[in-house]
Amino acid sequence: MPQGLILLACIGLIALNMRGPFVAVAPVVGAMQRELGFSAVELGLLTGIPVLCFSLASPLASFAARRFGAEFAITLTLLGVLAGVVLRSAGSGVLVMAGTAIIGIAITIGNIAVPLIIRRDFSPRRQSSAMGIYTAALNIGSFLTSVVTAPIAEAVGWRLALAATGLFAVAAVVFWILAVGMGDAFRPRMADTGIRPAATGRPASRWITVGLTLGFAGQAFSYYGVTAWLPTLLADELGMAPAAAGAGSSLFQILAIVGGLGVPLAARIASTTAVAVTLGLLWLAVPLGLLLAPELWWLWCSLGGVAQGGGITIIFIAIIRLARDQVSAGRMSAVVQGTGYCFAAVAPTLLGYVHGLSGSWTVPLLMILGSVLAFFLGTTLSVRKAPK
Repeated sequence: MPQGLILLACIGLIALNMRGPFVAVAPVVGAMQRELGFSAVELGLLTGIPVLCFSLASPLASFAARRFGAEFAITLTLLGVLAGVVLRSAGSGVLVMAGTAIIGIAITIGNIAVPLIIRRDFSPRRQSSAMGIYTAALNIGSFLTSVVTAPIAEAVGWRLALAATGLFAVAAVVFWILAVGMGDAFRPRMADTGIRPAATGRPASRWITVGLTLGFAGQAFSYYGVTAWLPTLLADELGMAPAAAGAGSSLFQILAIVGGLGVPLAARIASTTAVAVTLGLLWLAVPLGLLLAPELWWLWCSLGGVAQGGGITIIFIAIIRLARDQVSAGRMSAVVQGTGYCFAAVAPTLLGYVHGLSGSWTVPLLMILGSVLAFFLGTTLSVRKAPK
């Protein structure tokens, strides 16, 4: 297999580890609570720790990629995920929390390092496709983990079900060694700071970074807010059974694959600005549609799924095209993701609090509408400068 295809396959495998390990908790949270005696607050921490790590540990992740090089940073990600999964599956309540934090920090390093690998090792023509495969695989990992964790837990218990997510990490480590070699995978080295004129385009200004940060914050707040509360909203507003309401949420997740893979294809025939505007309009369909015509939830969930998968893709594409070198790309990515995931971390709690206070879903949906508008404006204004 050509080296480029091995690296591309490896990026897909790495991405399977970047969301699945913490999504796996939701299907078995009841069994964990019964065995470990977790309170409601502790359960909230268990699901919220990874997203908090995405925000708080982004500067550390950027430093790791810069100080040790992207190859070793990816190795840290995969081994960290594997160690955290094992610790979380085998330990007491305290060790479950500690393992979850290790998973969150490890994935944060990968959040920064993978776009740097794509920017450096793929030609400008293939960078968008590689980024699309990466973001699509993020959602594939989430979907697969959500589907298989509960049946595995029923057969062998929740500990082995959570441990099974580590198999993706083992496979990714093997492919990573094949892609970059044993020496580069396990030898820290300073990141390459050289400029590749063919890949860098124009250097990004601070205002572009601000715009992308605003766009990512709007994307992250909307995604985590909708993911957390969509099943409950559908049950409350339409009287749907839990299984049917869960199907709506699954539709929102799985169609993100279409967005992740579709954005690079669309960017070949249209400007990045046109793609960003289209994604913004698709995203707007979620809060507006659920406010005005909730009975068409399947349509709004489908459009929103494409939008959320494509939204994160186009922001990452803009980062790797607009940064002037690897160091700048790492720093910009850390700022954009660190700030954006801070908003993501508070979205479920804030929207739930506002819903409880108001007694309806109107105000929470208006808040999501505001965050989608932030994505629309921030992303559209920023990607105008991205070279095609």
